[in-house]
Amino acid sequence: MTFTSIQASVCALALIAASPALANDATEGKRGDVNVFLKGGLGDYTGDLGDLTDTGPAWGLTLNVQPTTFLGFEVGYEGSRNGLDDVRLLGNGPAIVRQGGSALVKLSPPLLTGVRPFVGAGFGLTYVDVRGTGIGGLYDSDTQEELPLAAGLEFNSGALTAGLRATWRLLLDDDFARGAMNGEDVKGGLLDGSVTLGARF
Repeated sequence: MTFTSIQASVCALALIAASPALANDATEGKRGDVNVFLKGGLGDYTGDLGDLTDTGPAWGLTLNVQPTTFLGFEVGYEGSRNGLDDVRLLGNGPAIVRQGGSALVKLSPPLLTGVRPFVGAGFGLTYVDVRGTGIGGLYDSDTQEELPLAAGLEFNSGALTAGLRATWRLLLDDDFARGAMNGEDVKGGLLDGSVTLGARF
Protein backbone atom coordinates (compact mmCIF):
# COMPACT_ATOMS: atom_id res chain seq x y z
CA MET A 1 0.00 0.00 0.00
CA THR A 2 1.46 3.40 -1.00
CA PHE A 3 1.38 6.35 1.38
CA THR A 4 -0.87 8.22 -1.08
CA SER A 5 -3.53 5.55 -0.63
CA ILE A 6 -3.00 5.70 3.13
CA GLN A 7 -3.64 9.46 3.08
CA ALA A 8 -6.79 9.03 0.98
CA SER A 9 -8.15 6.40 3.37
CA VAL A 10 -7.39 8.53 6.41
CA CYS A 11 -9.07 11.59 4.90
CA ALA A 12 -12.22 9.65 4.06
CA LEU A 13 -12.46 8.15 7.55
CA ALA A 14 -11.86 11.53 9.19
CA LEU A 15 -14.69 13.19 7.25
CA ILE A 16 -17.06 10.42 8.28
CA ALA A 17 -15.97 10.66 11.91
CA ALA A 18 -16.18 14.45 11.91
CA SER A 19 -19.68 14.76 10.41
CA PRO A 20 -21.54 14.82 13.77
CA ALA A 21 -19.22 17.55 15.04
CA LEU A 22 -19.70 19.66 11.92
CA ALA A 23 -23.47 19.45 12.19
CA ASN A 24 -23.46 21.95 15.05
CA ASP A 25 -20.71 24.57 15.17
CA ALA A 26 -21.87 26.32 18.34
CA THR A 27 -19.46 26.15 21.27
CA GLU A 28 -20.57 25.97 24.88
CA GLY A 29 -18.76 28.36 27.23
CA LYS A 30 -15.13 27.32 27.67
CA ARG A 31 -15.67 23.81 26.36
CA GLY A 32 -12.65 22.61 24.44
CA ASP A 33 -9.94 23.65 26.89
CA VAL A 34 -9.27 19.93 27.46
CA ASN A 35 -9.70 17.24 24.81
CA VAL A 36 -9.25 13.48 25.13
CA PHE A 37 -9.22 11.42 21.96
CA LEU A 38 -8.28 8.11 20.41
CA LYS A 39 -6.34 7.95 17.16
CA GLY A 40 -5.84 5.19 14.66
CA GLY A 41 -4.33 4.90 11.21
CA LEU A 42 -1.51 3.47 9.14
CA GLY A 43 2.20 4.12 9.04
CA ASP A 44 5.55 2.94 7.73
CA TYR A 45 9.23 3.64 8.13
CA THR A 46 11.09 5.79 5.60
CA GLY A 47 14.62 5.73 4.17
CA ASP A 48 16.73 2.63 4.77
CA LEU A 49 14.16 1.32 7.26
CA GLY A 50 11.40 1.69 4.68
CA ASP A 51 13.14 -0.85 2.46
CA LEU A 52 12.99 -3.40 5.28
CA THR A 53 9.46 -2.90 6.64
CA ASP A 54 5.82 -3.08 5.60
CA THR A 55 3.00 -0.61 6.18
CA GLY A 56 1.12 -1.39 9.40
CA PRO A 57 -1.41 -0.10 11.92
CA ALA A 58 -0.76 2.81 14.29
CA TRP A 59 -2.83 3.76 17.35
CA GLY A 60 -2.84 6.05 20.38
CA LEU A 61 -4.62 7.83 23.23
CA THR A 62 -3.99 11.57 23.67
CA LEU A 63 -4.76 14.32 26.19
CA ASN A 64 -4.80 17.80 24.63
CA VAL A 65 -4.82 21.00 26.70
CA GLN A 66 -5.75 24.14 24.77
CA PRO A 67 -5.06 27.26 26.93
CA THR A 68 -5.66 29.57 23.95
CA THR A 69 -7.05 29.18 20.44
CA PHE A 70 -3.56 29.29 18.93
CA LEU A 71 -1.52 27.27 21.46
CA GLY A 72 -2.01 23.68 22.57
CA PHE A 73 -0.13 20.95 24.41
CA GLU A 74 -0.49 17.20 23.94
CA VAL A 75 0.73 14.21 25.91
CA GLY A 76 -0.18 10.65 25.14
CA TYR A 77 0.47 6.99 24.55
CA GLU A 78 1.09 5.69 21.05
CA GLY A 79 2.01 2.47 19.35
CA SER A 80 2.47 0.86 15.96
CA ARG A 81 3.25 -2.48 14.35
CA ASN A 82 5.21 -2.96 11.14
CA GLY A 83 6.13 -6.28 9.61
CA LEU A 84 9.77 -6.90 8.68
CA ASP A 85 10.25 -7.51 4.96
CA ASP A 86 13.86 -8.70 4.97
CA VAL A 87 14.81 -11.66 2.75
CA ARG A 88 17.54 -12.62 5.25
CA LEU A 89 14.96 -13.47 7.93
CA LEU A 90 14.11 -17.16 8.14
CA GLY A 91 11.24 -17.05 10.65
CA ASN A 92 7.53 -16.45 10.21
CA GLY A 93 5.84 -13.14 10.97
CA PRO A 94 8.75 -11.04 12.29
CA ALA A 95 7.62 -7.52 13.19
CA ILE A 96 8.57 -4.29 14.94
CA VAL A 97 6.10 -3.22 17.66
CA ARG A 98 6.49 0.29 19.12
CA GLN A 99 4.94 1.39 22.39
CA GLY A 100 5.70 4.59 24.25
CA GLY A 101 4.75 8.18 24.90
CA SER A 102 5.22 11.62 23.41
CA ALA A 103 4.63 15.30 24.17
CA LEU A 104 3.77 17.87 21.51
CA VAL A 105 3.46 21.66 21.34
CA LYS A 106 0.85 22.74 18.77
CA LEU A 107 0.30 26.06 16.98
CA SER A 108 -2.93 27.05 15.20
CA PRO A 109 -4.27 30.20 13.53
CA PRO A 110 -5.89 32.41 16.21
CA LEU A 111 -9.68 32.58 16.53
CA LEU A 112 -10.31 29.36 14.57
CA THR A 113 -12.03 26.75 16.76
CA GLY A 114 -14.72 24.95 14.73
CA VAL A 115 -12.23 23.81 12.10
CA ARG A 116 -8.68 24.20 13.40
CA PRO A 117 -5.58 23.52 11.29
CA PHE A 118 -2.39 22.97 13.29
CA VAL A 119 1.28 22.16 13.19
CA GLY A 120 3.24 20.72 16.08
CA ALA A 121 6.64 19.51 17.27
CA GLY A 122 7.77 17.63 20.35
CA PHE A 123 9.67 14.72 21.86
CA GLY A 124 8.91 11.01 22.20
CA LEU A 125 10.38 8.00 23.95
CA THR A 126 9.33 4.52 22.78
CA TYR A 127 10.32 0.91 23.26
CA VAL A 128 10.82 -1.01 20.03
CA ASP A 129 10.00 -4.68 20.54
CA VAL A 130 11.34 -6.90 17.75
CA ARG A 131 9.10 -9.98 17.62
CA GLY A 132 9.35 -13.24 15.74
CA THR A 133 11.72 -16.12 15.19
CA GLY A 134 14.75 -16.34 12.93
CA ILE A 135 15.86 -12.73 13.57
CA GLY A 136 19.49 -13.92 13.67
CA GLY A 137 20.93 -10.83 15.37
CA LEU A 138 19.86 -8.53 12.55
CA TYR A 139 17.37 -6.70 14.76
CA ASP A 140 17.33 -6.11 18.53
CA SER A 141 14.68 -4.69 20.86
CA ASP A 142 15.70 -1.24 22.08
CA THR A 143 14.48 2.05 23.54
CA GLN A 144 14.61 4.97 21.13
CA GLU A 145 14.14 8.73 21.25
CA GLU A 146 12.05 10.47 18.60
CA LEU A 147 11.29 14.02 17.45
CA PRO A 148 7.68 14.05 16.14
CA LEU A 149 6.55 16.71 13.64
CA ALA A 150 2.79 16.81 13.04
CA ALA A 151 0.26 18.67 10.90
CA GLY A 152 -3.48 18.24 10.57
CA LEU A 153 -7.05 19.45 10.93
CA GLU A 154 -9.36 19.26 13.95
CA PHE A 155 -13.15 19.51 13.75
CA ASN A 156 -14.67 20.71 17.03
CA SER A 157 -18.30 21.15 18.05
CA GLY A 158 -19.88 20.93 21.48
CA ALA A 159 -18.66 17.86 23.32
CA LEU A 160 -17.11 16.23 20.24
CA THR A 161 -13.75 16.51 18.53
CA ALA A 162 -12.54 14.69 15.42
CA GLY A 163 -9.75 15.17 12.97
CA LEU A 164 -7.02 13.88 10.75
CA ARG A 165 -3.28 14.27 11.02
CA ALA A 166 0.04 13.21 9.58
CA THR A 167 3.11 12.74 11.79
CA TRP A 168 6.71 12.25 10.80
CA ARG A 169 9.13 11.14 13.49
CA LEU A 170 12.85 11.72 13.26
CA LEU A 171 14.49 8.74 14.99
CA LEU A 172 17.31 9.92 17.24
CA ASP A 173 18.17 6.34 18.13
CA ASP A 174 17.63 3.53 15.63
CA ASP A 175 20.08 0.96 16.93
CA PHE A 176 17.38 -1.73 16.81
CA ALA A 177 18.20 -2.20 13.10
CA ARG A 178 21.95 -1.57 13.17
CA GLY A 179 22.68 -5.29 12.75
CA ALA A 180 20.66 -5.31 9.52
CA MET A 181 22.93 -2.55 8.17
CA ASN A 182 26.19 -4.33 9.08
CA GLY A 183 26.77 -1.96 11.99
CA GLU A 184 26.39 1.23 9.94
CA ASP A 185 24.16 4.12 10.94
CA VAL A 186 20.56 3.54 9.83
CA LYS A 187 18.87 6.34 7.88
CA GLY A 188 15.12 6.71 8.19
CA GLY A 189 12.12 7.95 10.10
CA LEU A 190 8.54 6.94 10.78
CA LEU A 191 5.59 8.44 8.88
CA ASP A 192 1.92 7.83 9.66
CA GLY A 193 -1.53 9.20 8.93
CA SER A 194 -4.35 8.85 11.46
CA VAL A 195 -7.93 9.74 12.30
CA THR A 196 -8.77 11.14 15.74
CA LEU A 197 -12.08 11.00 17.60
CA GLY A 198 -12.87 12.01 21.18
CA ALA A 199 -14.51 14.31 23.72
CA ARG A 200 -14.09 17.97 24.72
CA PHE A 201 -14.41 19.35 28.26
